[in-house]
Amino acid sequence: MADEDVRSDDPTAMRYTSAPHRRAWIVDRLRETGFISVASLTSDLGVSDMTVRRDLRKLEDRGEVRVVHGGVSLRHGPLHDPAFAGRSGLQADAKDAIAREASRLVSHTDILAVDAGTTAYAVARALPSDFAGTVVTHSVPVIQLLLRRDRVRVVGLGGELLHESQAFAGQMAVDAIRSLRVGTLFLGAAAVDERGVYVATDNERPTKLALIDIADRVVLLADRTKFTAAAPVLLCPLDRIDLLVTDEPLPADARDPLRDASIPVLHALSDTARTGRA
Repeated sequence: MADEDVRSDDPTAMRYTSAPHRRAWIVDRLRETGFISVASLTSDLGVSDMTVRRDLRKLEDRGEVRVVHGGVSLRHGPLHDPAFAGRSGLQADAKDAIAREASRLVSHTDILAVDAGTTAYAVARALPSDFAGTVVTHSVPVIQLLLRRDRVRVVGLGGELLHESQAFAGQMAVDAIRSLRVGTLFLGAAAVDERGVYVATDNERPTKLALIDIADRVVLLADRTKFTAAAPVLLCPLDRIDLLVTDEPLPADARDPLRDASIPVLHALSDTARTGRA
Protein backbone atom coordinates (compact mmCIF):
# COMPACT_ATOMS: atom_id res chain seq x y z
CA MET A 1 0.00 0.00 0.00
CA ALA A 2 2.71 2.48 0.95
CA ASP A 3 4.52 1.99 -2.35
CA GLU A 4 1.35 2.97 -4.25
CA ASP A 5 1.23 6.31 -2.47
CA VAL A 6 4.67 7.57 -3.52
CA ARG A 7 4.35 10.95 -5.18
CA SER A 8 5.93 11.40 -8.60
CA ASP A 9 5.68 15.19 -8.87
CA ASP A 10 8.78 16.06 -6.85
CA PRO A 11 12.10 14.75 -8.24
CA THR A 12 13.99 15.94 -5.14
CA ALA A 13 11.89 14.03 -2.60
CA MET A 14 13.60 11.17 -0.78
CA ARG A 15 10.91 8.60 -1.65
CA TYR A 16 11.08 6.38 1.43
CA THR A 17 8.78 3.67 0.06
CA SER A 18 9.47 1.28 2.94
CA ALA A 19 7.18 2.04 5.88
CA PRO A 20 9.74 0.99 8.54
CA HIS A 21 12.39 3.24 6.95
CA ARG A 22 9.97 6.18 6.76
CA ARG A 23 8.92 5.80 10.37
CA ALA A 24 12.50 5.50 11.60
CA TRP A 25 13.40 8.64 9.63
CA ILE A 26 10.44 10.54 11.13
CA VAL A 27 11.52 9.67 14.67
CA ASP A 28 15.15 10.60 13.92
CA ARG A 29 14.05 13.98 12.53
CA LEU A 30 11.84 14.63 15.56
CA ARG A 31 14.81 14.07 17.84
CA GLU A 32 16.52 16.92 15.98
CA THR A 33 13.59 19.30 15.57
CA GLY A 34 10.95 18.48 18.20
CA PHE A 35 8.05 19.08 15.77
CA ILE A 36 7.40 18.46 12.07
CA SER A 37 4.34 19.50 10.10
CA VAL A 38 2.46 17.00 7.93
CA ALA A 39 3.09 19.22 4.91
CA SER A 40 6.85 19.07 5.49
CA LEU A 41 6.78 15.30 5.87
CA THR A 42 4.87 14.74 2.64
CA SER A 43 7.32 17.02 0.82
CA ASP A 44 10.50 15.57 2.36
CA LEU A 45 9.47 11.92 2.08
CA GLY A 46 7.84 12.18 -1.34
CA VAL A 47 4.71 10.32 -0.29
CA SER A 48 1.05 11.21 0.02
CA ASP A 49 -0.62 12.95 2.91
CA MET A 50 -2.56 9.74 3.56
CA THR A 51 0.64 7.69 3.83
CA VAL A 52 2.20 10.17 6.26
CA ARG A 53 -0.89 10.18 8.46
CA ARG A 54 -0.93 6.37 8.46
CA ASP A 55 2.72 6.33 9.54
CA LEU A 56 2.03 8.85 12.29
CA ARG A 57 -0.92 6.84 13.62
CA LYS A 58 1.27 3.74 13.78
CA LEU A 59 4.04 5.62 15.62
CA GLU A 60 1.50 7.11 18.02
CA ASP A 61 0.00 3.68 18.68
CA ARG A 62 3.51 2.48 19.60
CA GLY A 63 3.87 5.38 22.03
CA GLU A 64 6.79 7.00 20.16
CA VAL A 65 5.16 10.26 19.07
CA ARG A 66 2.24 12.56 19.80
CA VAL A 67 0.11 13.60 16.83
CA VAL A 68 -1.08 17.19 17.18
CA HIS A 69 -3.01 19.51 14.90
CA GLY A 70 -1.02 19.91 11.69
CA GLY A 71 1.89 17.67 12.58
CA VAL A 72 3.69 15.52 15.10
CA SER A 73 5.98 15.93 18.11
CA LEU A 74 7.96 13.56 20.28
CA ARG A 75 6.01 12.18 23.22
CA HIS A 76 8.94 13.12 25.47
CA GLY A 77 10.96 16.11 24.37
CA PRO A 78 10.95 19.89 23.85
CA LEU A 79 7.27 19.94 22.95
CA HIS A 80 6.05 17.53 25.63
CA ASP A 81 3.50 20.02 26.96
CA PRO A 82 0.18 19.35 25.14
CA ALA A 83 -0.80 23.03 24.96
CA PHE A 84 2.55 24.09 23.48
CA ALA A 85 2.58 21.16 21.05
CA GLY A 86 -0.96 21.97 19.99
CA ARG A 87 -0.06 25.60 19.27
CA SER A 88 2.95 24.40 17.26
CA GLY A 89 0.55 22.57 14.99
CA LEU A 90 -1.55 25.67 14.26
CA GLN A 91 -0.41 27.27 10.98
CA ALA A 92 2.57 24.88 11.12
CA ASP A 93 3.42 25.24 7.43
CA ALA A 94 3.38 29.04 7.71
CA LYS A 95 5.55 28.97 10.84
CA ASP A 96 8.10 26.74 9.10
CA ALA A 97 8.24 29.13 6.15
CA ILE A 98 8.61 32.19 8.41
CA ALA A 99 11.36 30.41 10.35
CA ARG A 100 13.29 29.57 7.19
CA GLU A 101 13.06 33.18 6.00
CA ALA A 102 14.04 34.57 9.40
CA SER A 103 17.02 32.22 9.68
CA ARG A 104 18.46 33.80 6.53
CA LEU A 105 18.92 36.99 8.53
CA VAL A 106 21.39 35.22 10.83
CA SER A 107 25.15 35.20 10.29
CA HIS A 108 27.61 32.64 11.60
CA THR A 109 28.49 34.30 14.92
CA ASP A 110 25.50 36.54 15.68
CA ILE A 111 24.20 37.19 19.18
CA LEU A 112 20.47 36.50 19.12
CA ALA A 113 17.55 36.57 21.50
CA VAL A 114 14.76 34.08 20.85
CA ASP A 115 11.36 34.77 22.38
CA ALA A 116 9.11 32.13 23.88
CA GLY A 117 6.40 30.87 21.58
CA THR A 118 6.01 28.36 18.80
CA THR A 119 7.08 30.54 15.84
CA ALA A 120 10.21 31.69 17.67
CA TYR A 121 10.90 28.04 18.52
CA ALA A 122 10.68 27.26 14.80
CA VAL A 123 13.37 29.90 14.14
CA ALA A 124 15.69 28.25 16.66
CA ARG A 125 15.03 24.95 14.93
CA ALA A 126 15.86 26.51 11.54
CA LEU A 127 19.19 28.09 12.54
CA PRO A 128 21.90 27.20 10.02
CA SER A 129 23.89 24.07 10.80
CA ASP A 130 27.11 26.12 10.93
CA PHE A 131 25.70 28.69 13.37
CA ALA A 132 28.18 29.11 16.23
CA GLY A 133 26.92 32.29 17.82
CA THR A 134 25.00 33.00 21.02
CA VAL A 135 21.31 32.56 21.76
CA VAL A 136 19.69 34.32 24.72
CA THR A 137 16.29 32.87 25.60
CA HIS A 138 13.74 32.31 28.34
CA SER A 139 12.07 29.52 26.37
CA VAL A 140 12.46 26.03 27.86
CA PRO A 141 11.81 24.27 24.51
CA VAL A 142 14.46 26.42 22.80
CA ILE A 143 16.98 25.60 25.53
CA GLN A 144 16.19 21.90 25.21
CA LEU A 145 16.47 22.07 21.43
CA LEU A 146 19.86 23.78 21.56
CA LEU A 147 21.28 21.16 23.91
CA ARG A 148 21.93 19.25 20.69
CA ARG A 149 23.88 22.16 19.16
CA ASP A 150 27.19 22.11 21.04
CA ARG A 151 28.66 24.91 18.89
CA VAL A 152 25.93 27.32 20.01
CA ARG A 153 26.44 29.29 23.22
CA VAL A 154 23.14 29.43 25.11
CA VAL A 155 22.31 32.00 27.78
CA GLY A 156 19.24 30.79 29.62
CA LEU A 157 17.14 33.29 31.56
CA GLY A 158 15.76 32.11 34.88
CA GLY A 159 12.72 33.19 36.83
CA GLU A 160 9.25 31.83 37.44
CA LEU A 161 8.26 29.03 35.07
CA LEU A 162 5.05 29.69 33.12
CA HIS A 163 3.83 26.19 32.37
CA GLU A 164 1.52 26.93 29.45
CA SER A 165 4.11 28.95 27.51
CA GLN A 166 7.03 26.81 28.79
CA ALA A 167 9.01 29.97 29.52
CA PHE A 168 10.64 31.74 32.44
CA ALA A 169 9.32 35.17 33.37
CA GLY A 170 9.18 37.65 36.23
CA GLN A 171 11.60 40.07 37.86
CA MET A 172 14.49 37.59 37.98
CA ALA A 173 14.32 37.16 34.20
CA VAL A 174 14.01 40.92 33.65
CA ASP A 175 17.04 41.64 35.89
CA ALA A 176 19.12 39.08 33.99
CA ILE A 177 18.12 40.55 30.63
CA ARG A 178 19.10 44.10 31.62
CA SER A 179 22.76 43.09 31.92
CA LEU A 180 22.85 41.81 28.31
CA ARG A 181 22.84 43.11 24.75
CA VAL A 182 21.85 41.22 21.60
CA GLY A 183 22.01 41.99 17.91
CA THR A 184 18.63 40.59 16.88
CA LEU A 185 15.53 39.62 18.83
CA PHE A 186 13.10 37.21 17.16
CA LEU A 187 9.79 38.22 18.74
CA GLY A 188 6.51 36.36 18.63
CA ALA A 189 3.01 37.80 19.00
CA ALA A 190 -0.53 36.72 19.80
CA ALA A 191 -2.02 39.46 17.62
CA VAL A 192 -1.03 42.56 15.64
CA ASP A 193 -3.06 45.63 14.64
CA GLU A 194 -2.59 49.36 14.02
CA ARG A 195 -1.98 49.98 17.74
CA GLY A 196 0.87 47.51 17.94
CA VAL A 197 1.85 44.01 19.04
CA TYR A 198 -0.24 42.05 21.58
CA VAL A 199 0.43 39.14 23.92
CA ALA A 200 -1.96 36.77 25.61
CA THR A 201 -1.15 37.43 29.27
CA ASP A 202 0.25 40.31 31.28
CA ASN A 203 2.86 38.13 32.99
CA GLU A 204 4.65 37.72 29.66
CA ARG A 205 4.91 41.45 29.03
CA PRO A 206 7.83 42.57 31.27
CA THR A 207 10.18 39.86 29.97
CA LYS A 208 9.39 40.57 26.34
CA LEU A 209 9.74 44.34 26.83
CA ALA A 210 13.13 43.84 28.49
CA LEU A 211 14.27 41.76 25.49
CA ILE A 212 13.09 44.49 23.11
CA ASP A 213 15.07 47.08 25.09
CA ILE A 214 18.41 45.21 24.75
CA ALA A 215 18.09 44.35 21.04
CA ASP A 216 19.70 46.35 18.25
CA ARG A 217 17.06 44.96 15.88
CA VAL A 218 13.60 43.55 16.66
CA VAL A 219 12.24 41.09 14.10
CA LEU A 220 8.55 40.35 14.53
CA LEU A 221 7.42 36.87 13.49
CA ALA A 222 3.70 36.86 12.68
CA ASP A 223 1.74 34.71 10.25
CA ARG A 224 -1.25 36.20 8.47
CA THR A 225 -3.74 34.98 11.10
CA LYS A 226 -2.17 37.24 13.74
CA PHE A 227 -3.50 40.29 11.88
CA THR A 228 -7.12 39.20 12.38
CA ALA A 229 -6.65 37.67 15.84
CA ALA A 230 -7.47 39.35 19.14
CA ALA A 231 -5.37 39.35 22.31
CA PRO A 232 -5.90 41.35 25.51
CA VAL A 233 -2.49 42.79 26.39
CA LEU A 234 -0.73 45.45 24.31
CA LEU A 235 2.99 44.71 24.37
CA CYS A 236 4.39 47.62 22.36
CA PRO A 237 3.55 50.03 19.55
CA LEU A 238 4.60 49.22 16.01
CA ASP A 239 7.47 51.72 16.14
CA ARG A 240 9.39 49.29 18.38
CA ILE A 241 9.55 46.80 15.48
CA ASP A 242 12.33 46.98 12.89
CA LEU A 243 11.26 44.19 10.52
CA LEU A 244 8.27 41.89 10.04
CA VAL A 245 8.51 38.35 8.66
CA THR A 246 5.15 36.94 7.63
CA ASP A 247 3.92 34.19 5.32
CA GLU A 248 1.70 35.87 2.75
CA PRO A 249 0.94 39.33 1.39
CA LEU A 250 -1.26 41.09 3.91
CA PRO A 251 -4.58 42.87 3.27
CA ALA A 252 -4.49 46.62 2.85
CA ASP A 253 -5.84 47.35 6.33
CA ALA A 254 -2.87 45.46 7.79
CA ARG A 255 -0.29 46.86 5.36
CA ASP A 256 -1.14 50.53 5.89
CA PRO A 257 -0.13 50.75 9.59
CA LEU A 258 3.11 48.90 8.83
CA ARG A 259 3.90 51.33 6.04
CA ASP A 260 3.07 54.29 8.27
CA ALA A 261 5.51 52.92 10.87
CA SER A 262 8.17 52.38 8.14
CA ILE A 263 8.44 48.64 8.91
CA PRO A 264 9.91 46.55 6.07
CA VAL A 265 8.09 43.26 5.44
CA LEU A 266 9.61 39.95 4.33
CA HIS A 267 7.17 37.45 2.82
CA ALA A 268 8.01 33.78 3.26
CA LEU A 269 6.52 31.24 0.85
CA SER A 270 5.09 28.22 2.65
CA ASP A 271 5.23 24.70 1.21
CA THR A 272 1.48 24.82 0.71
CA ALA A 273 1.68 28.10 -1.23
CA ARG A 274 4.68 26.84 -3.18
CA THR A 275 2.80 23.71 -4.21
CA GLY A 276 -0.23 25.76 -5.16
CA ARG A 277 1.85 27.96 -7.46
CA ALA A 278 3.71 25.09 -9.07
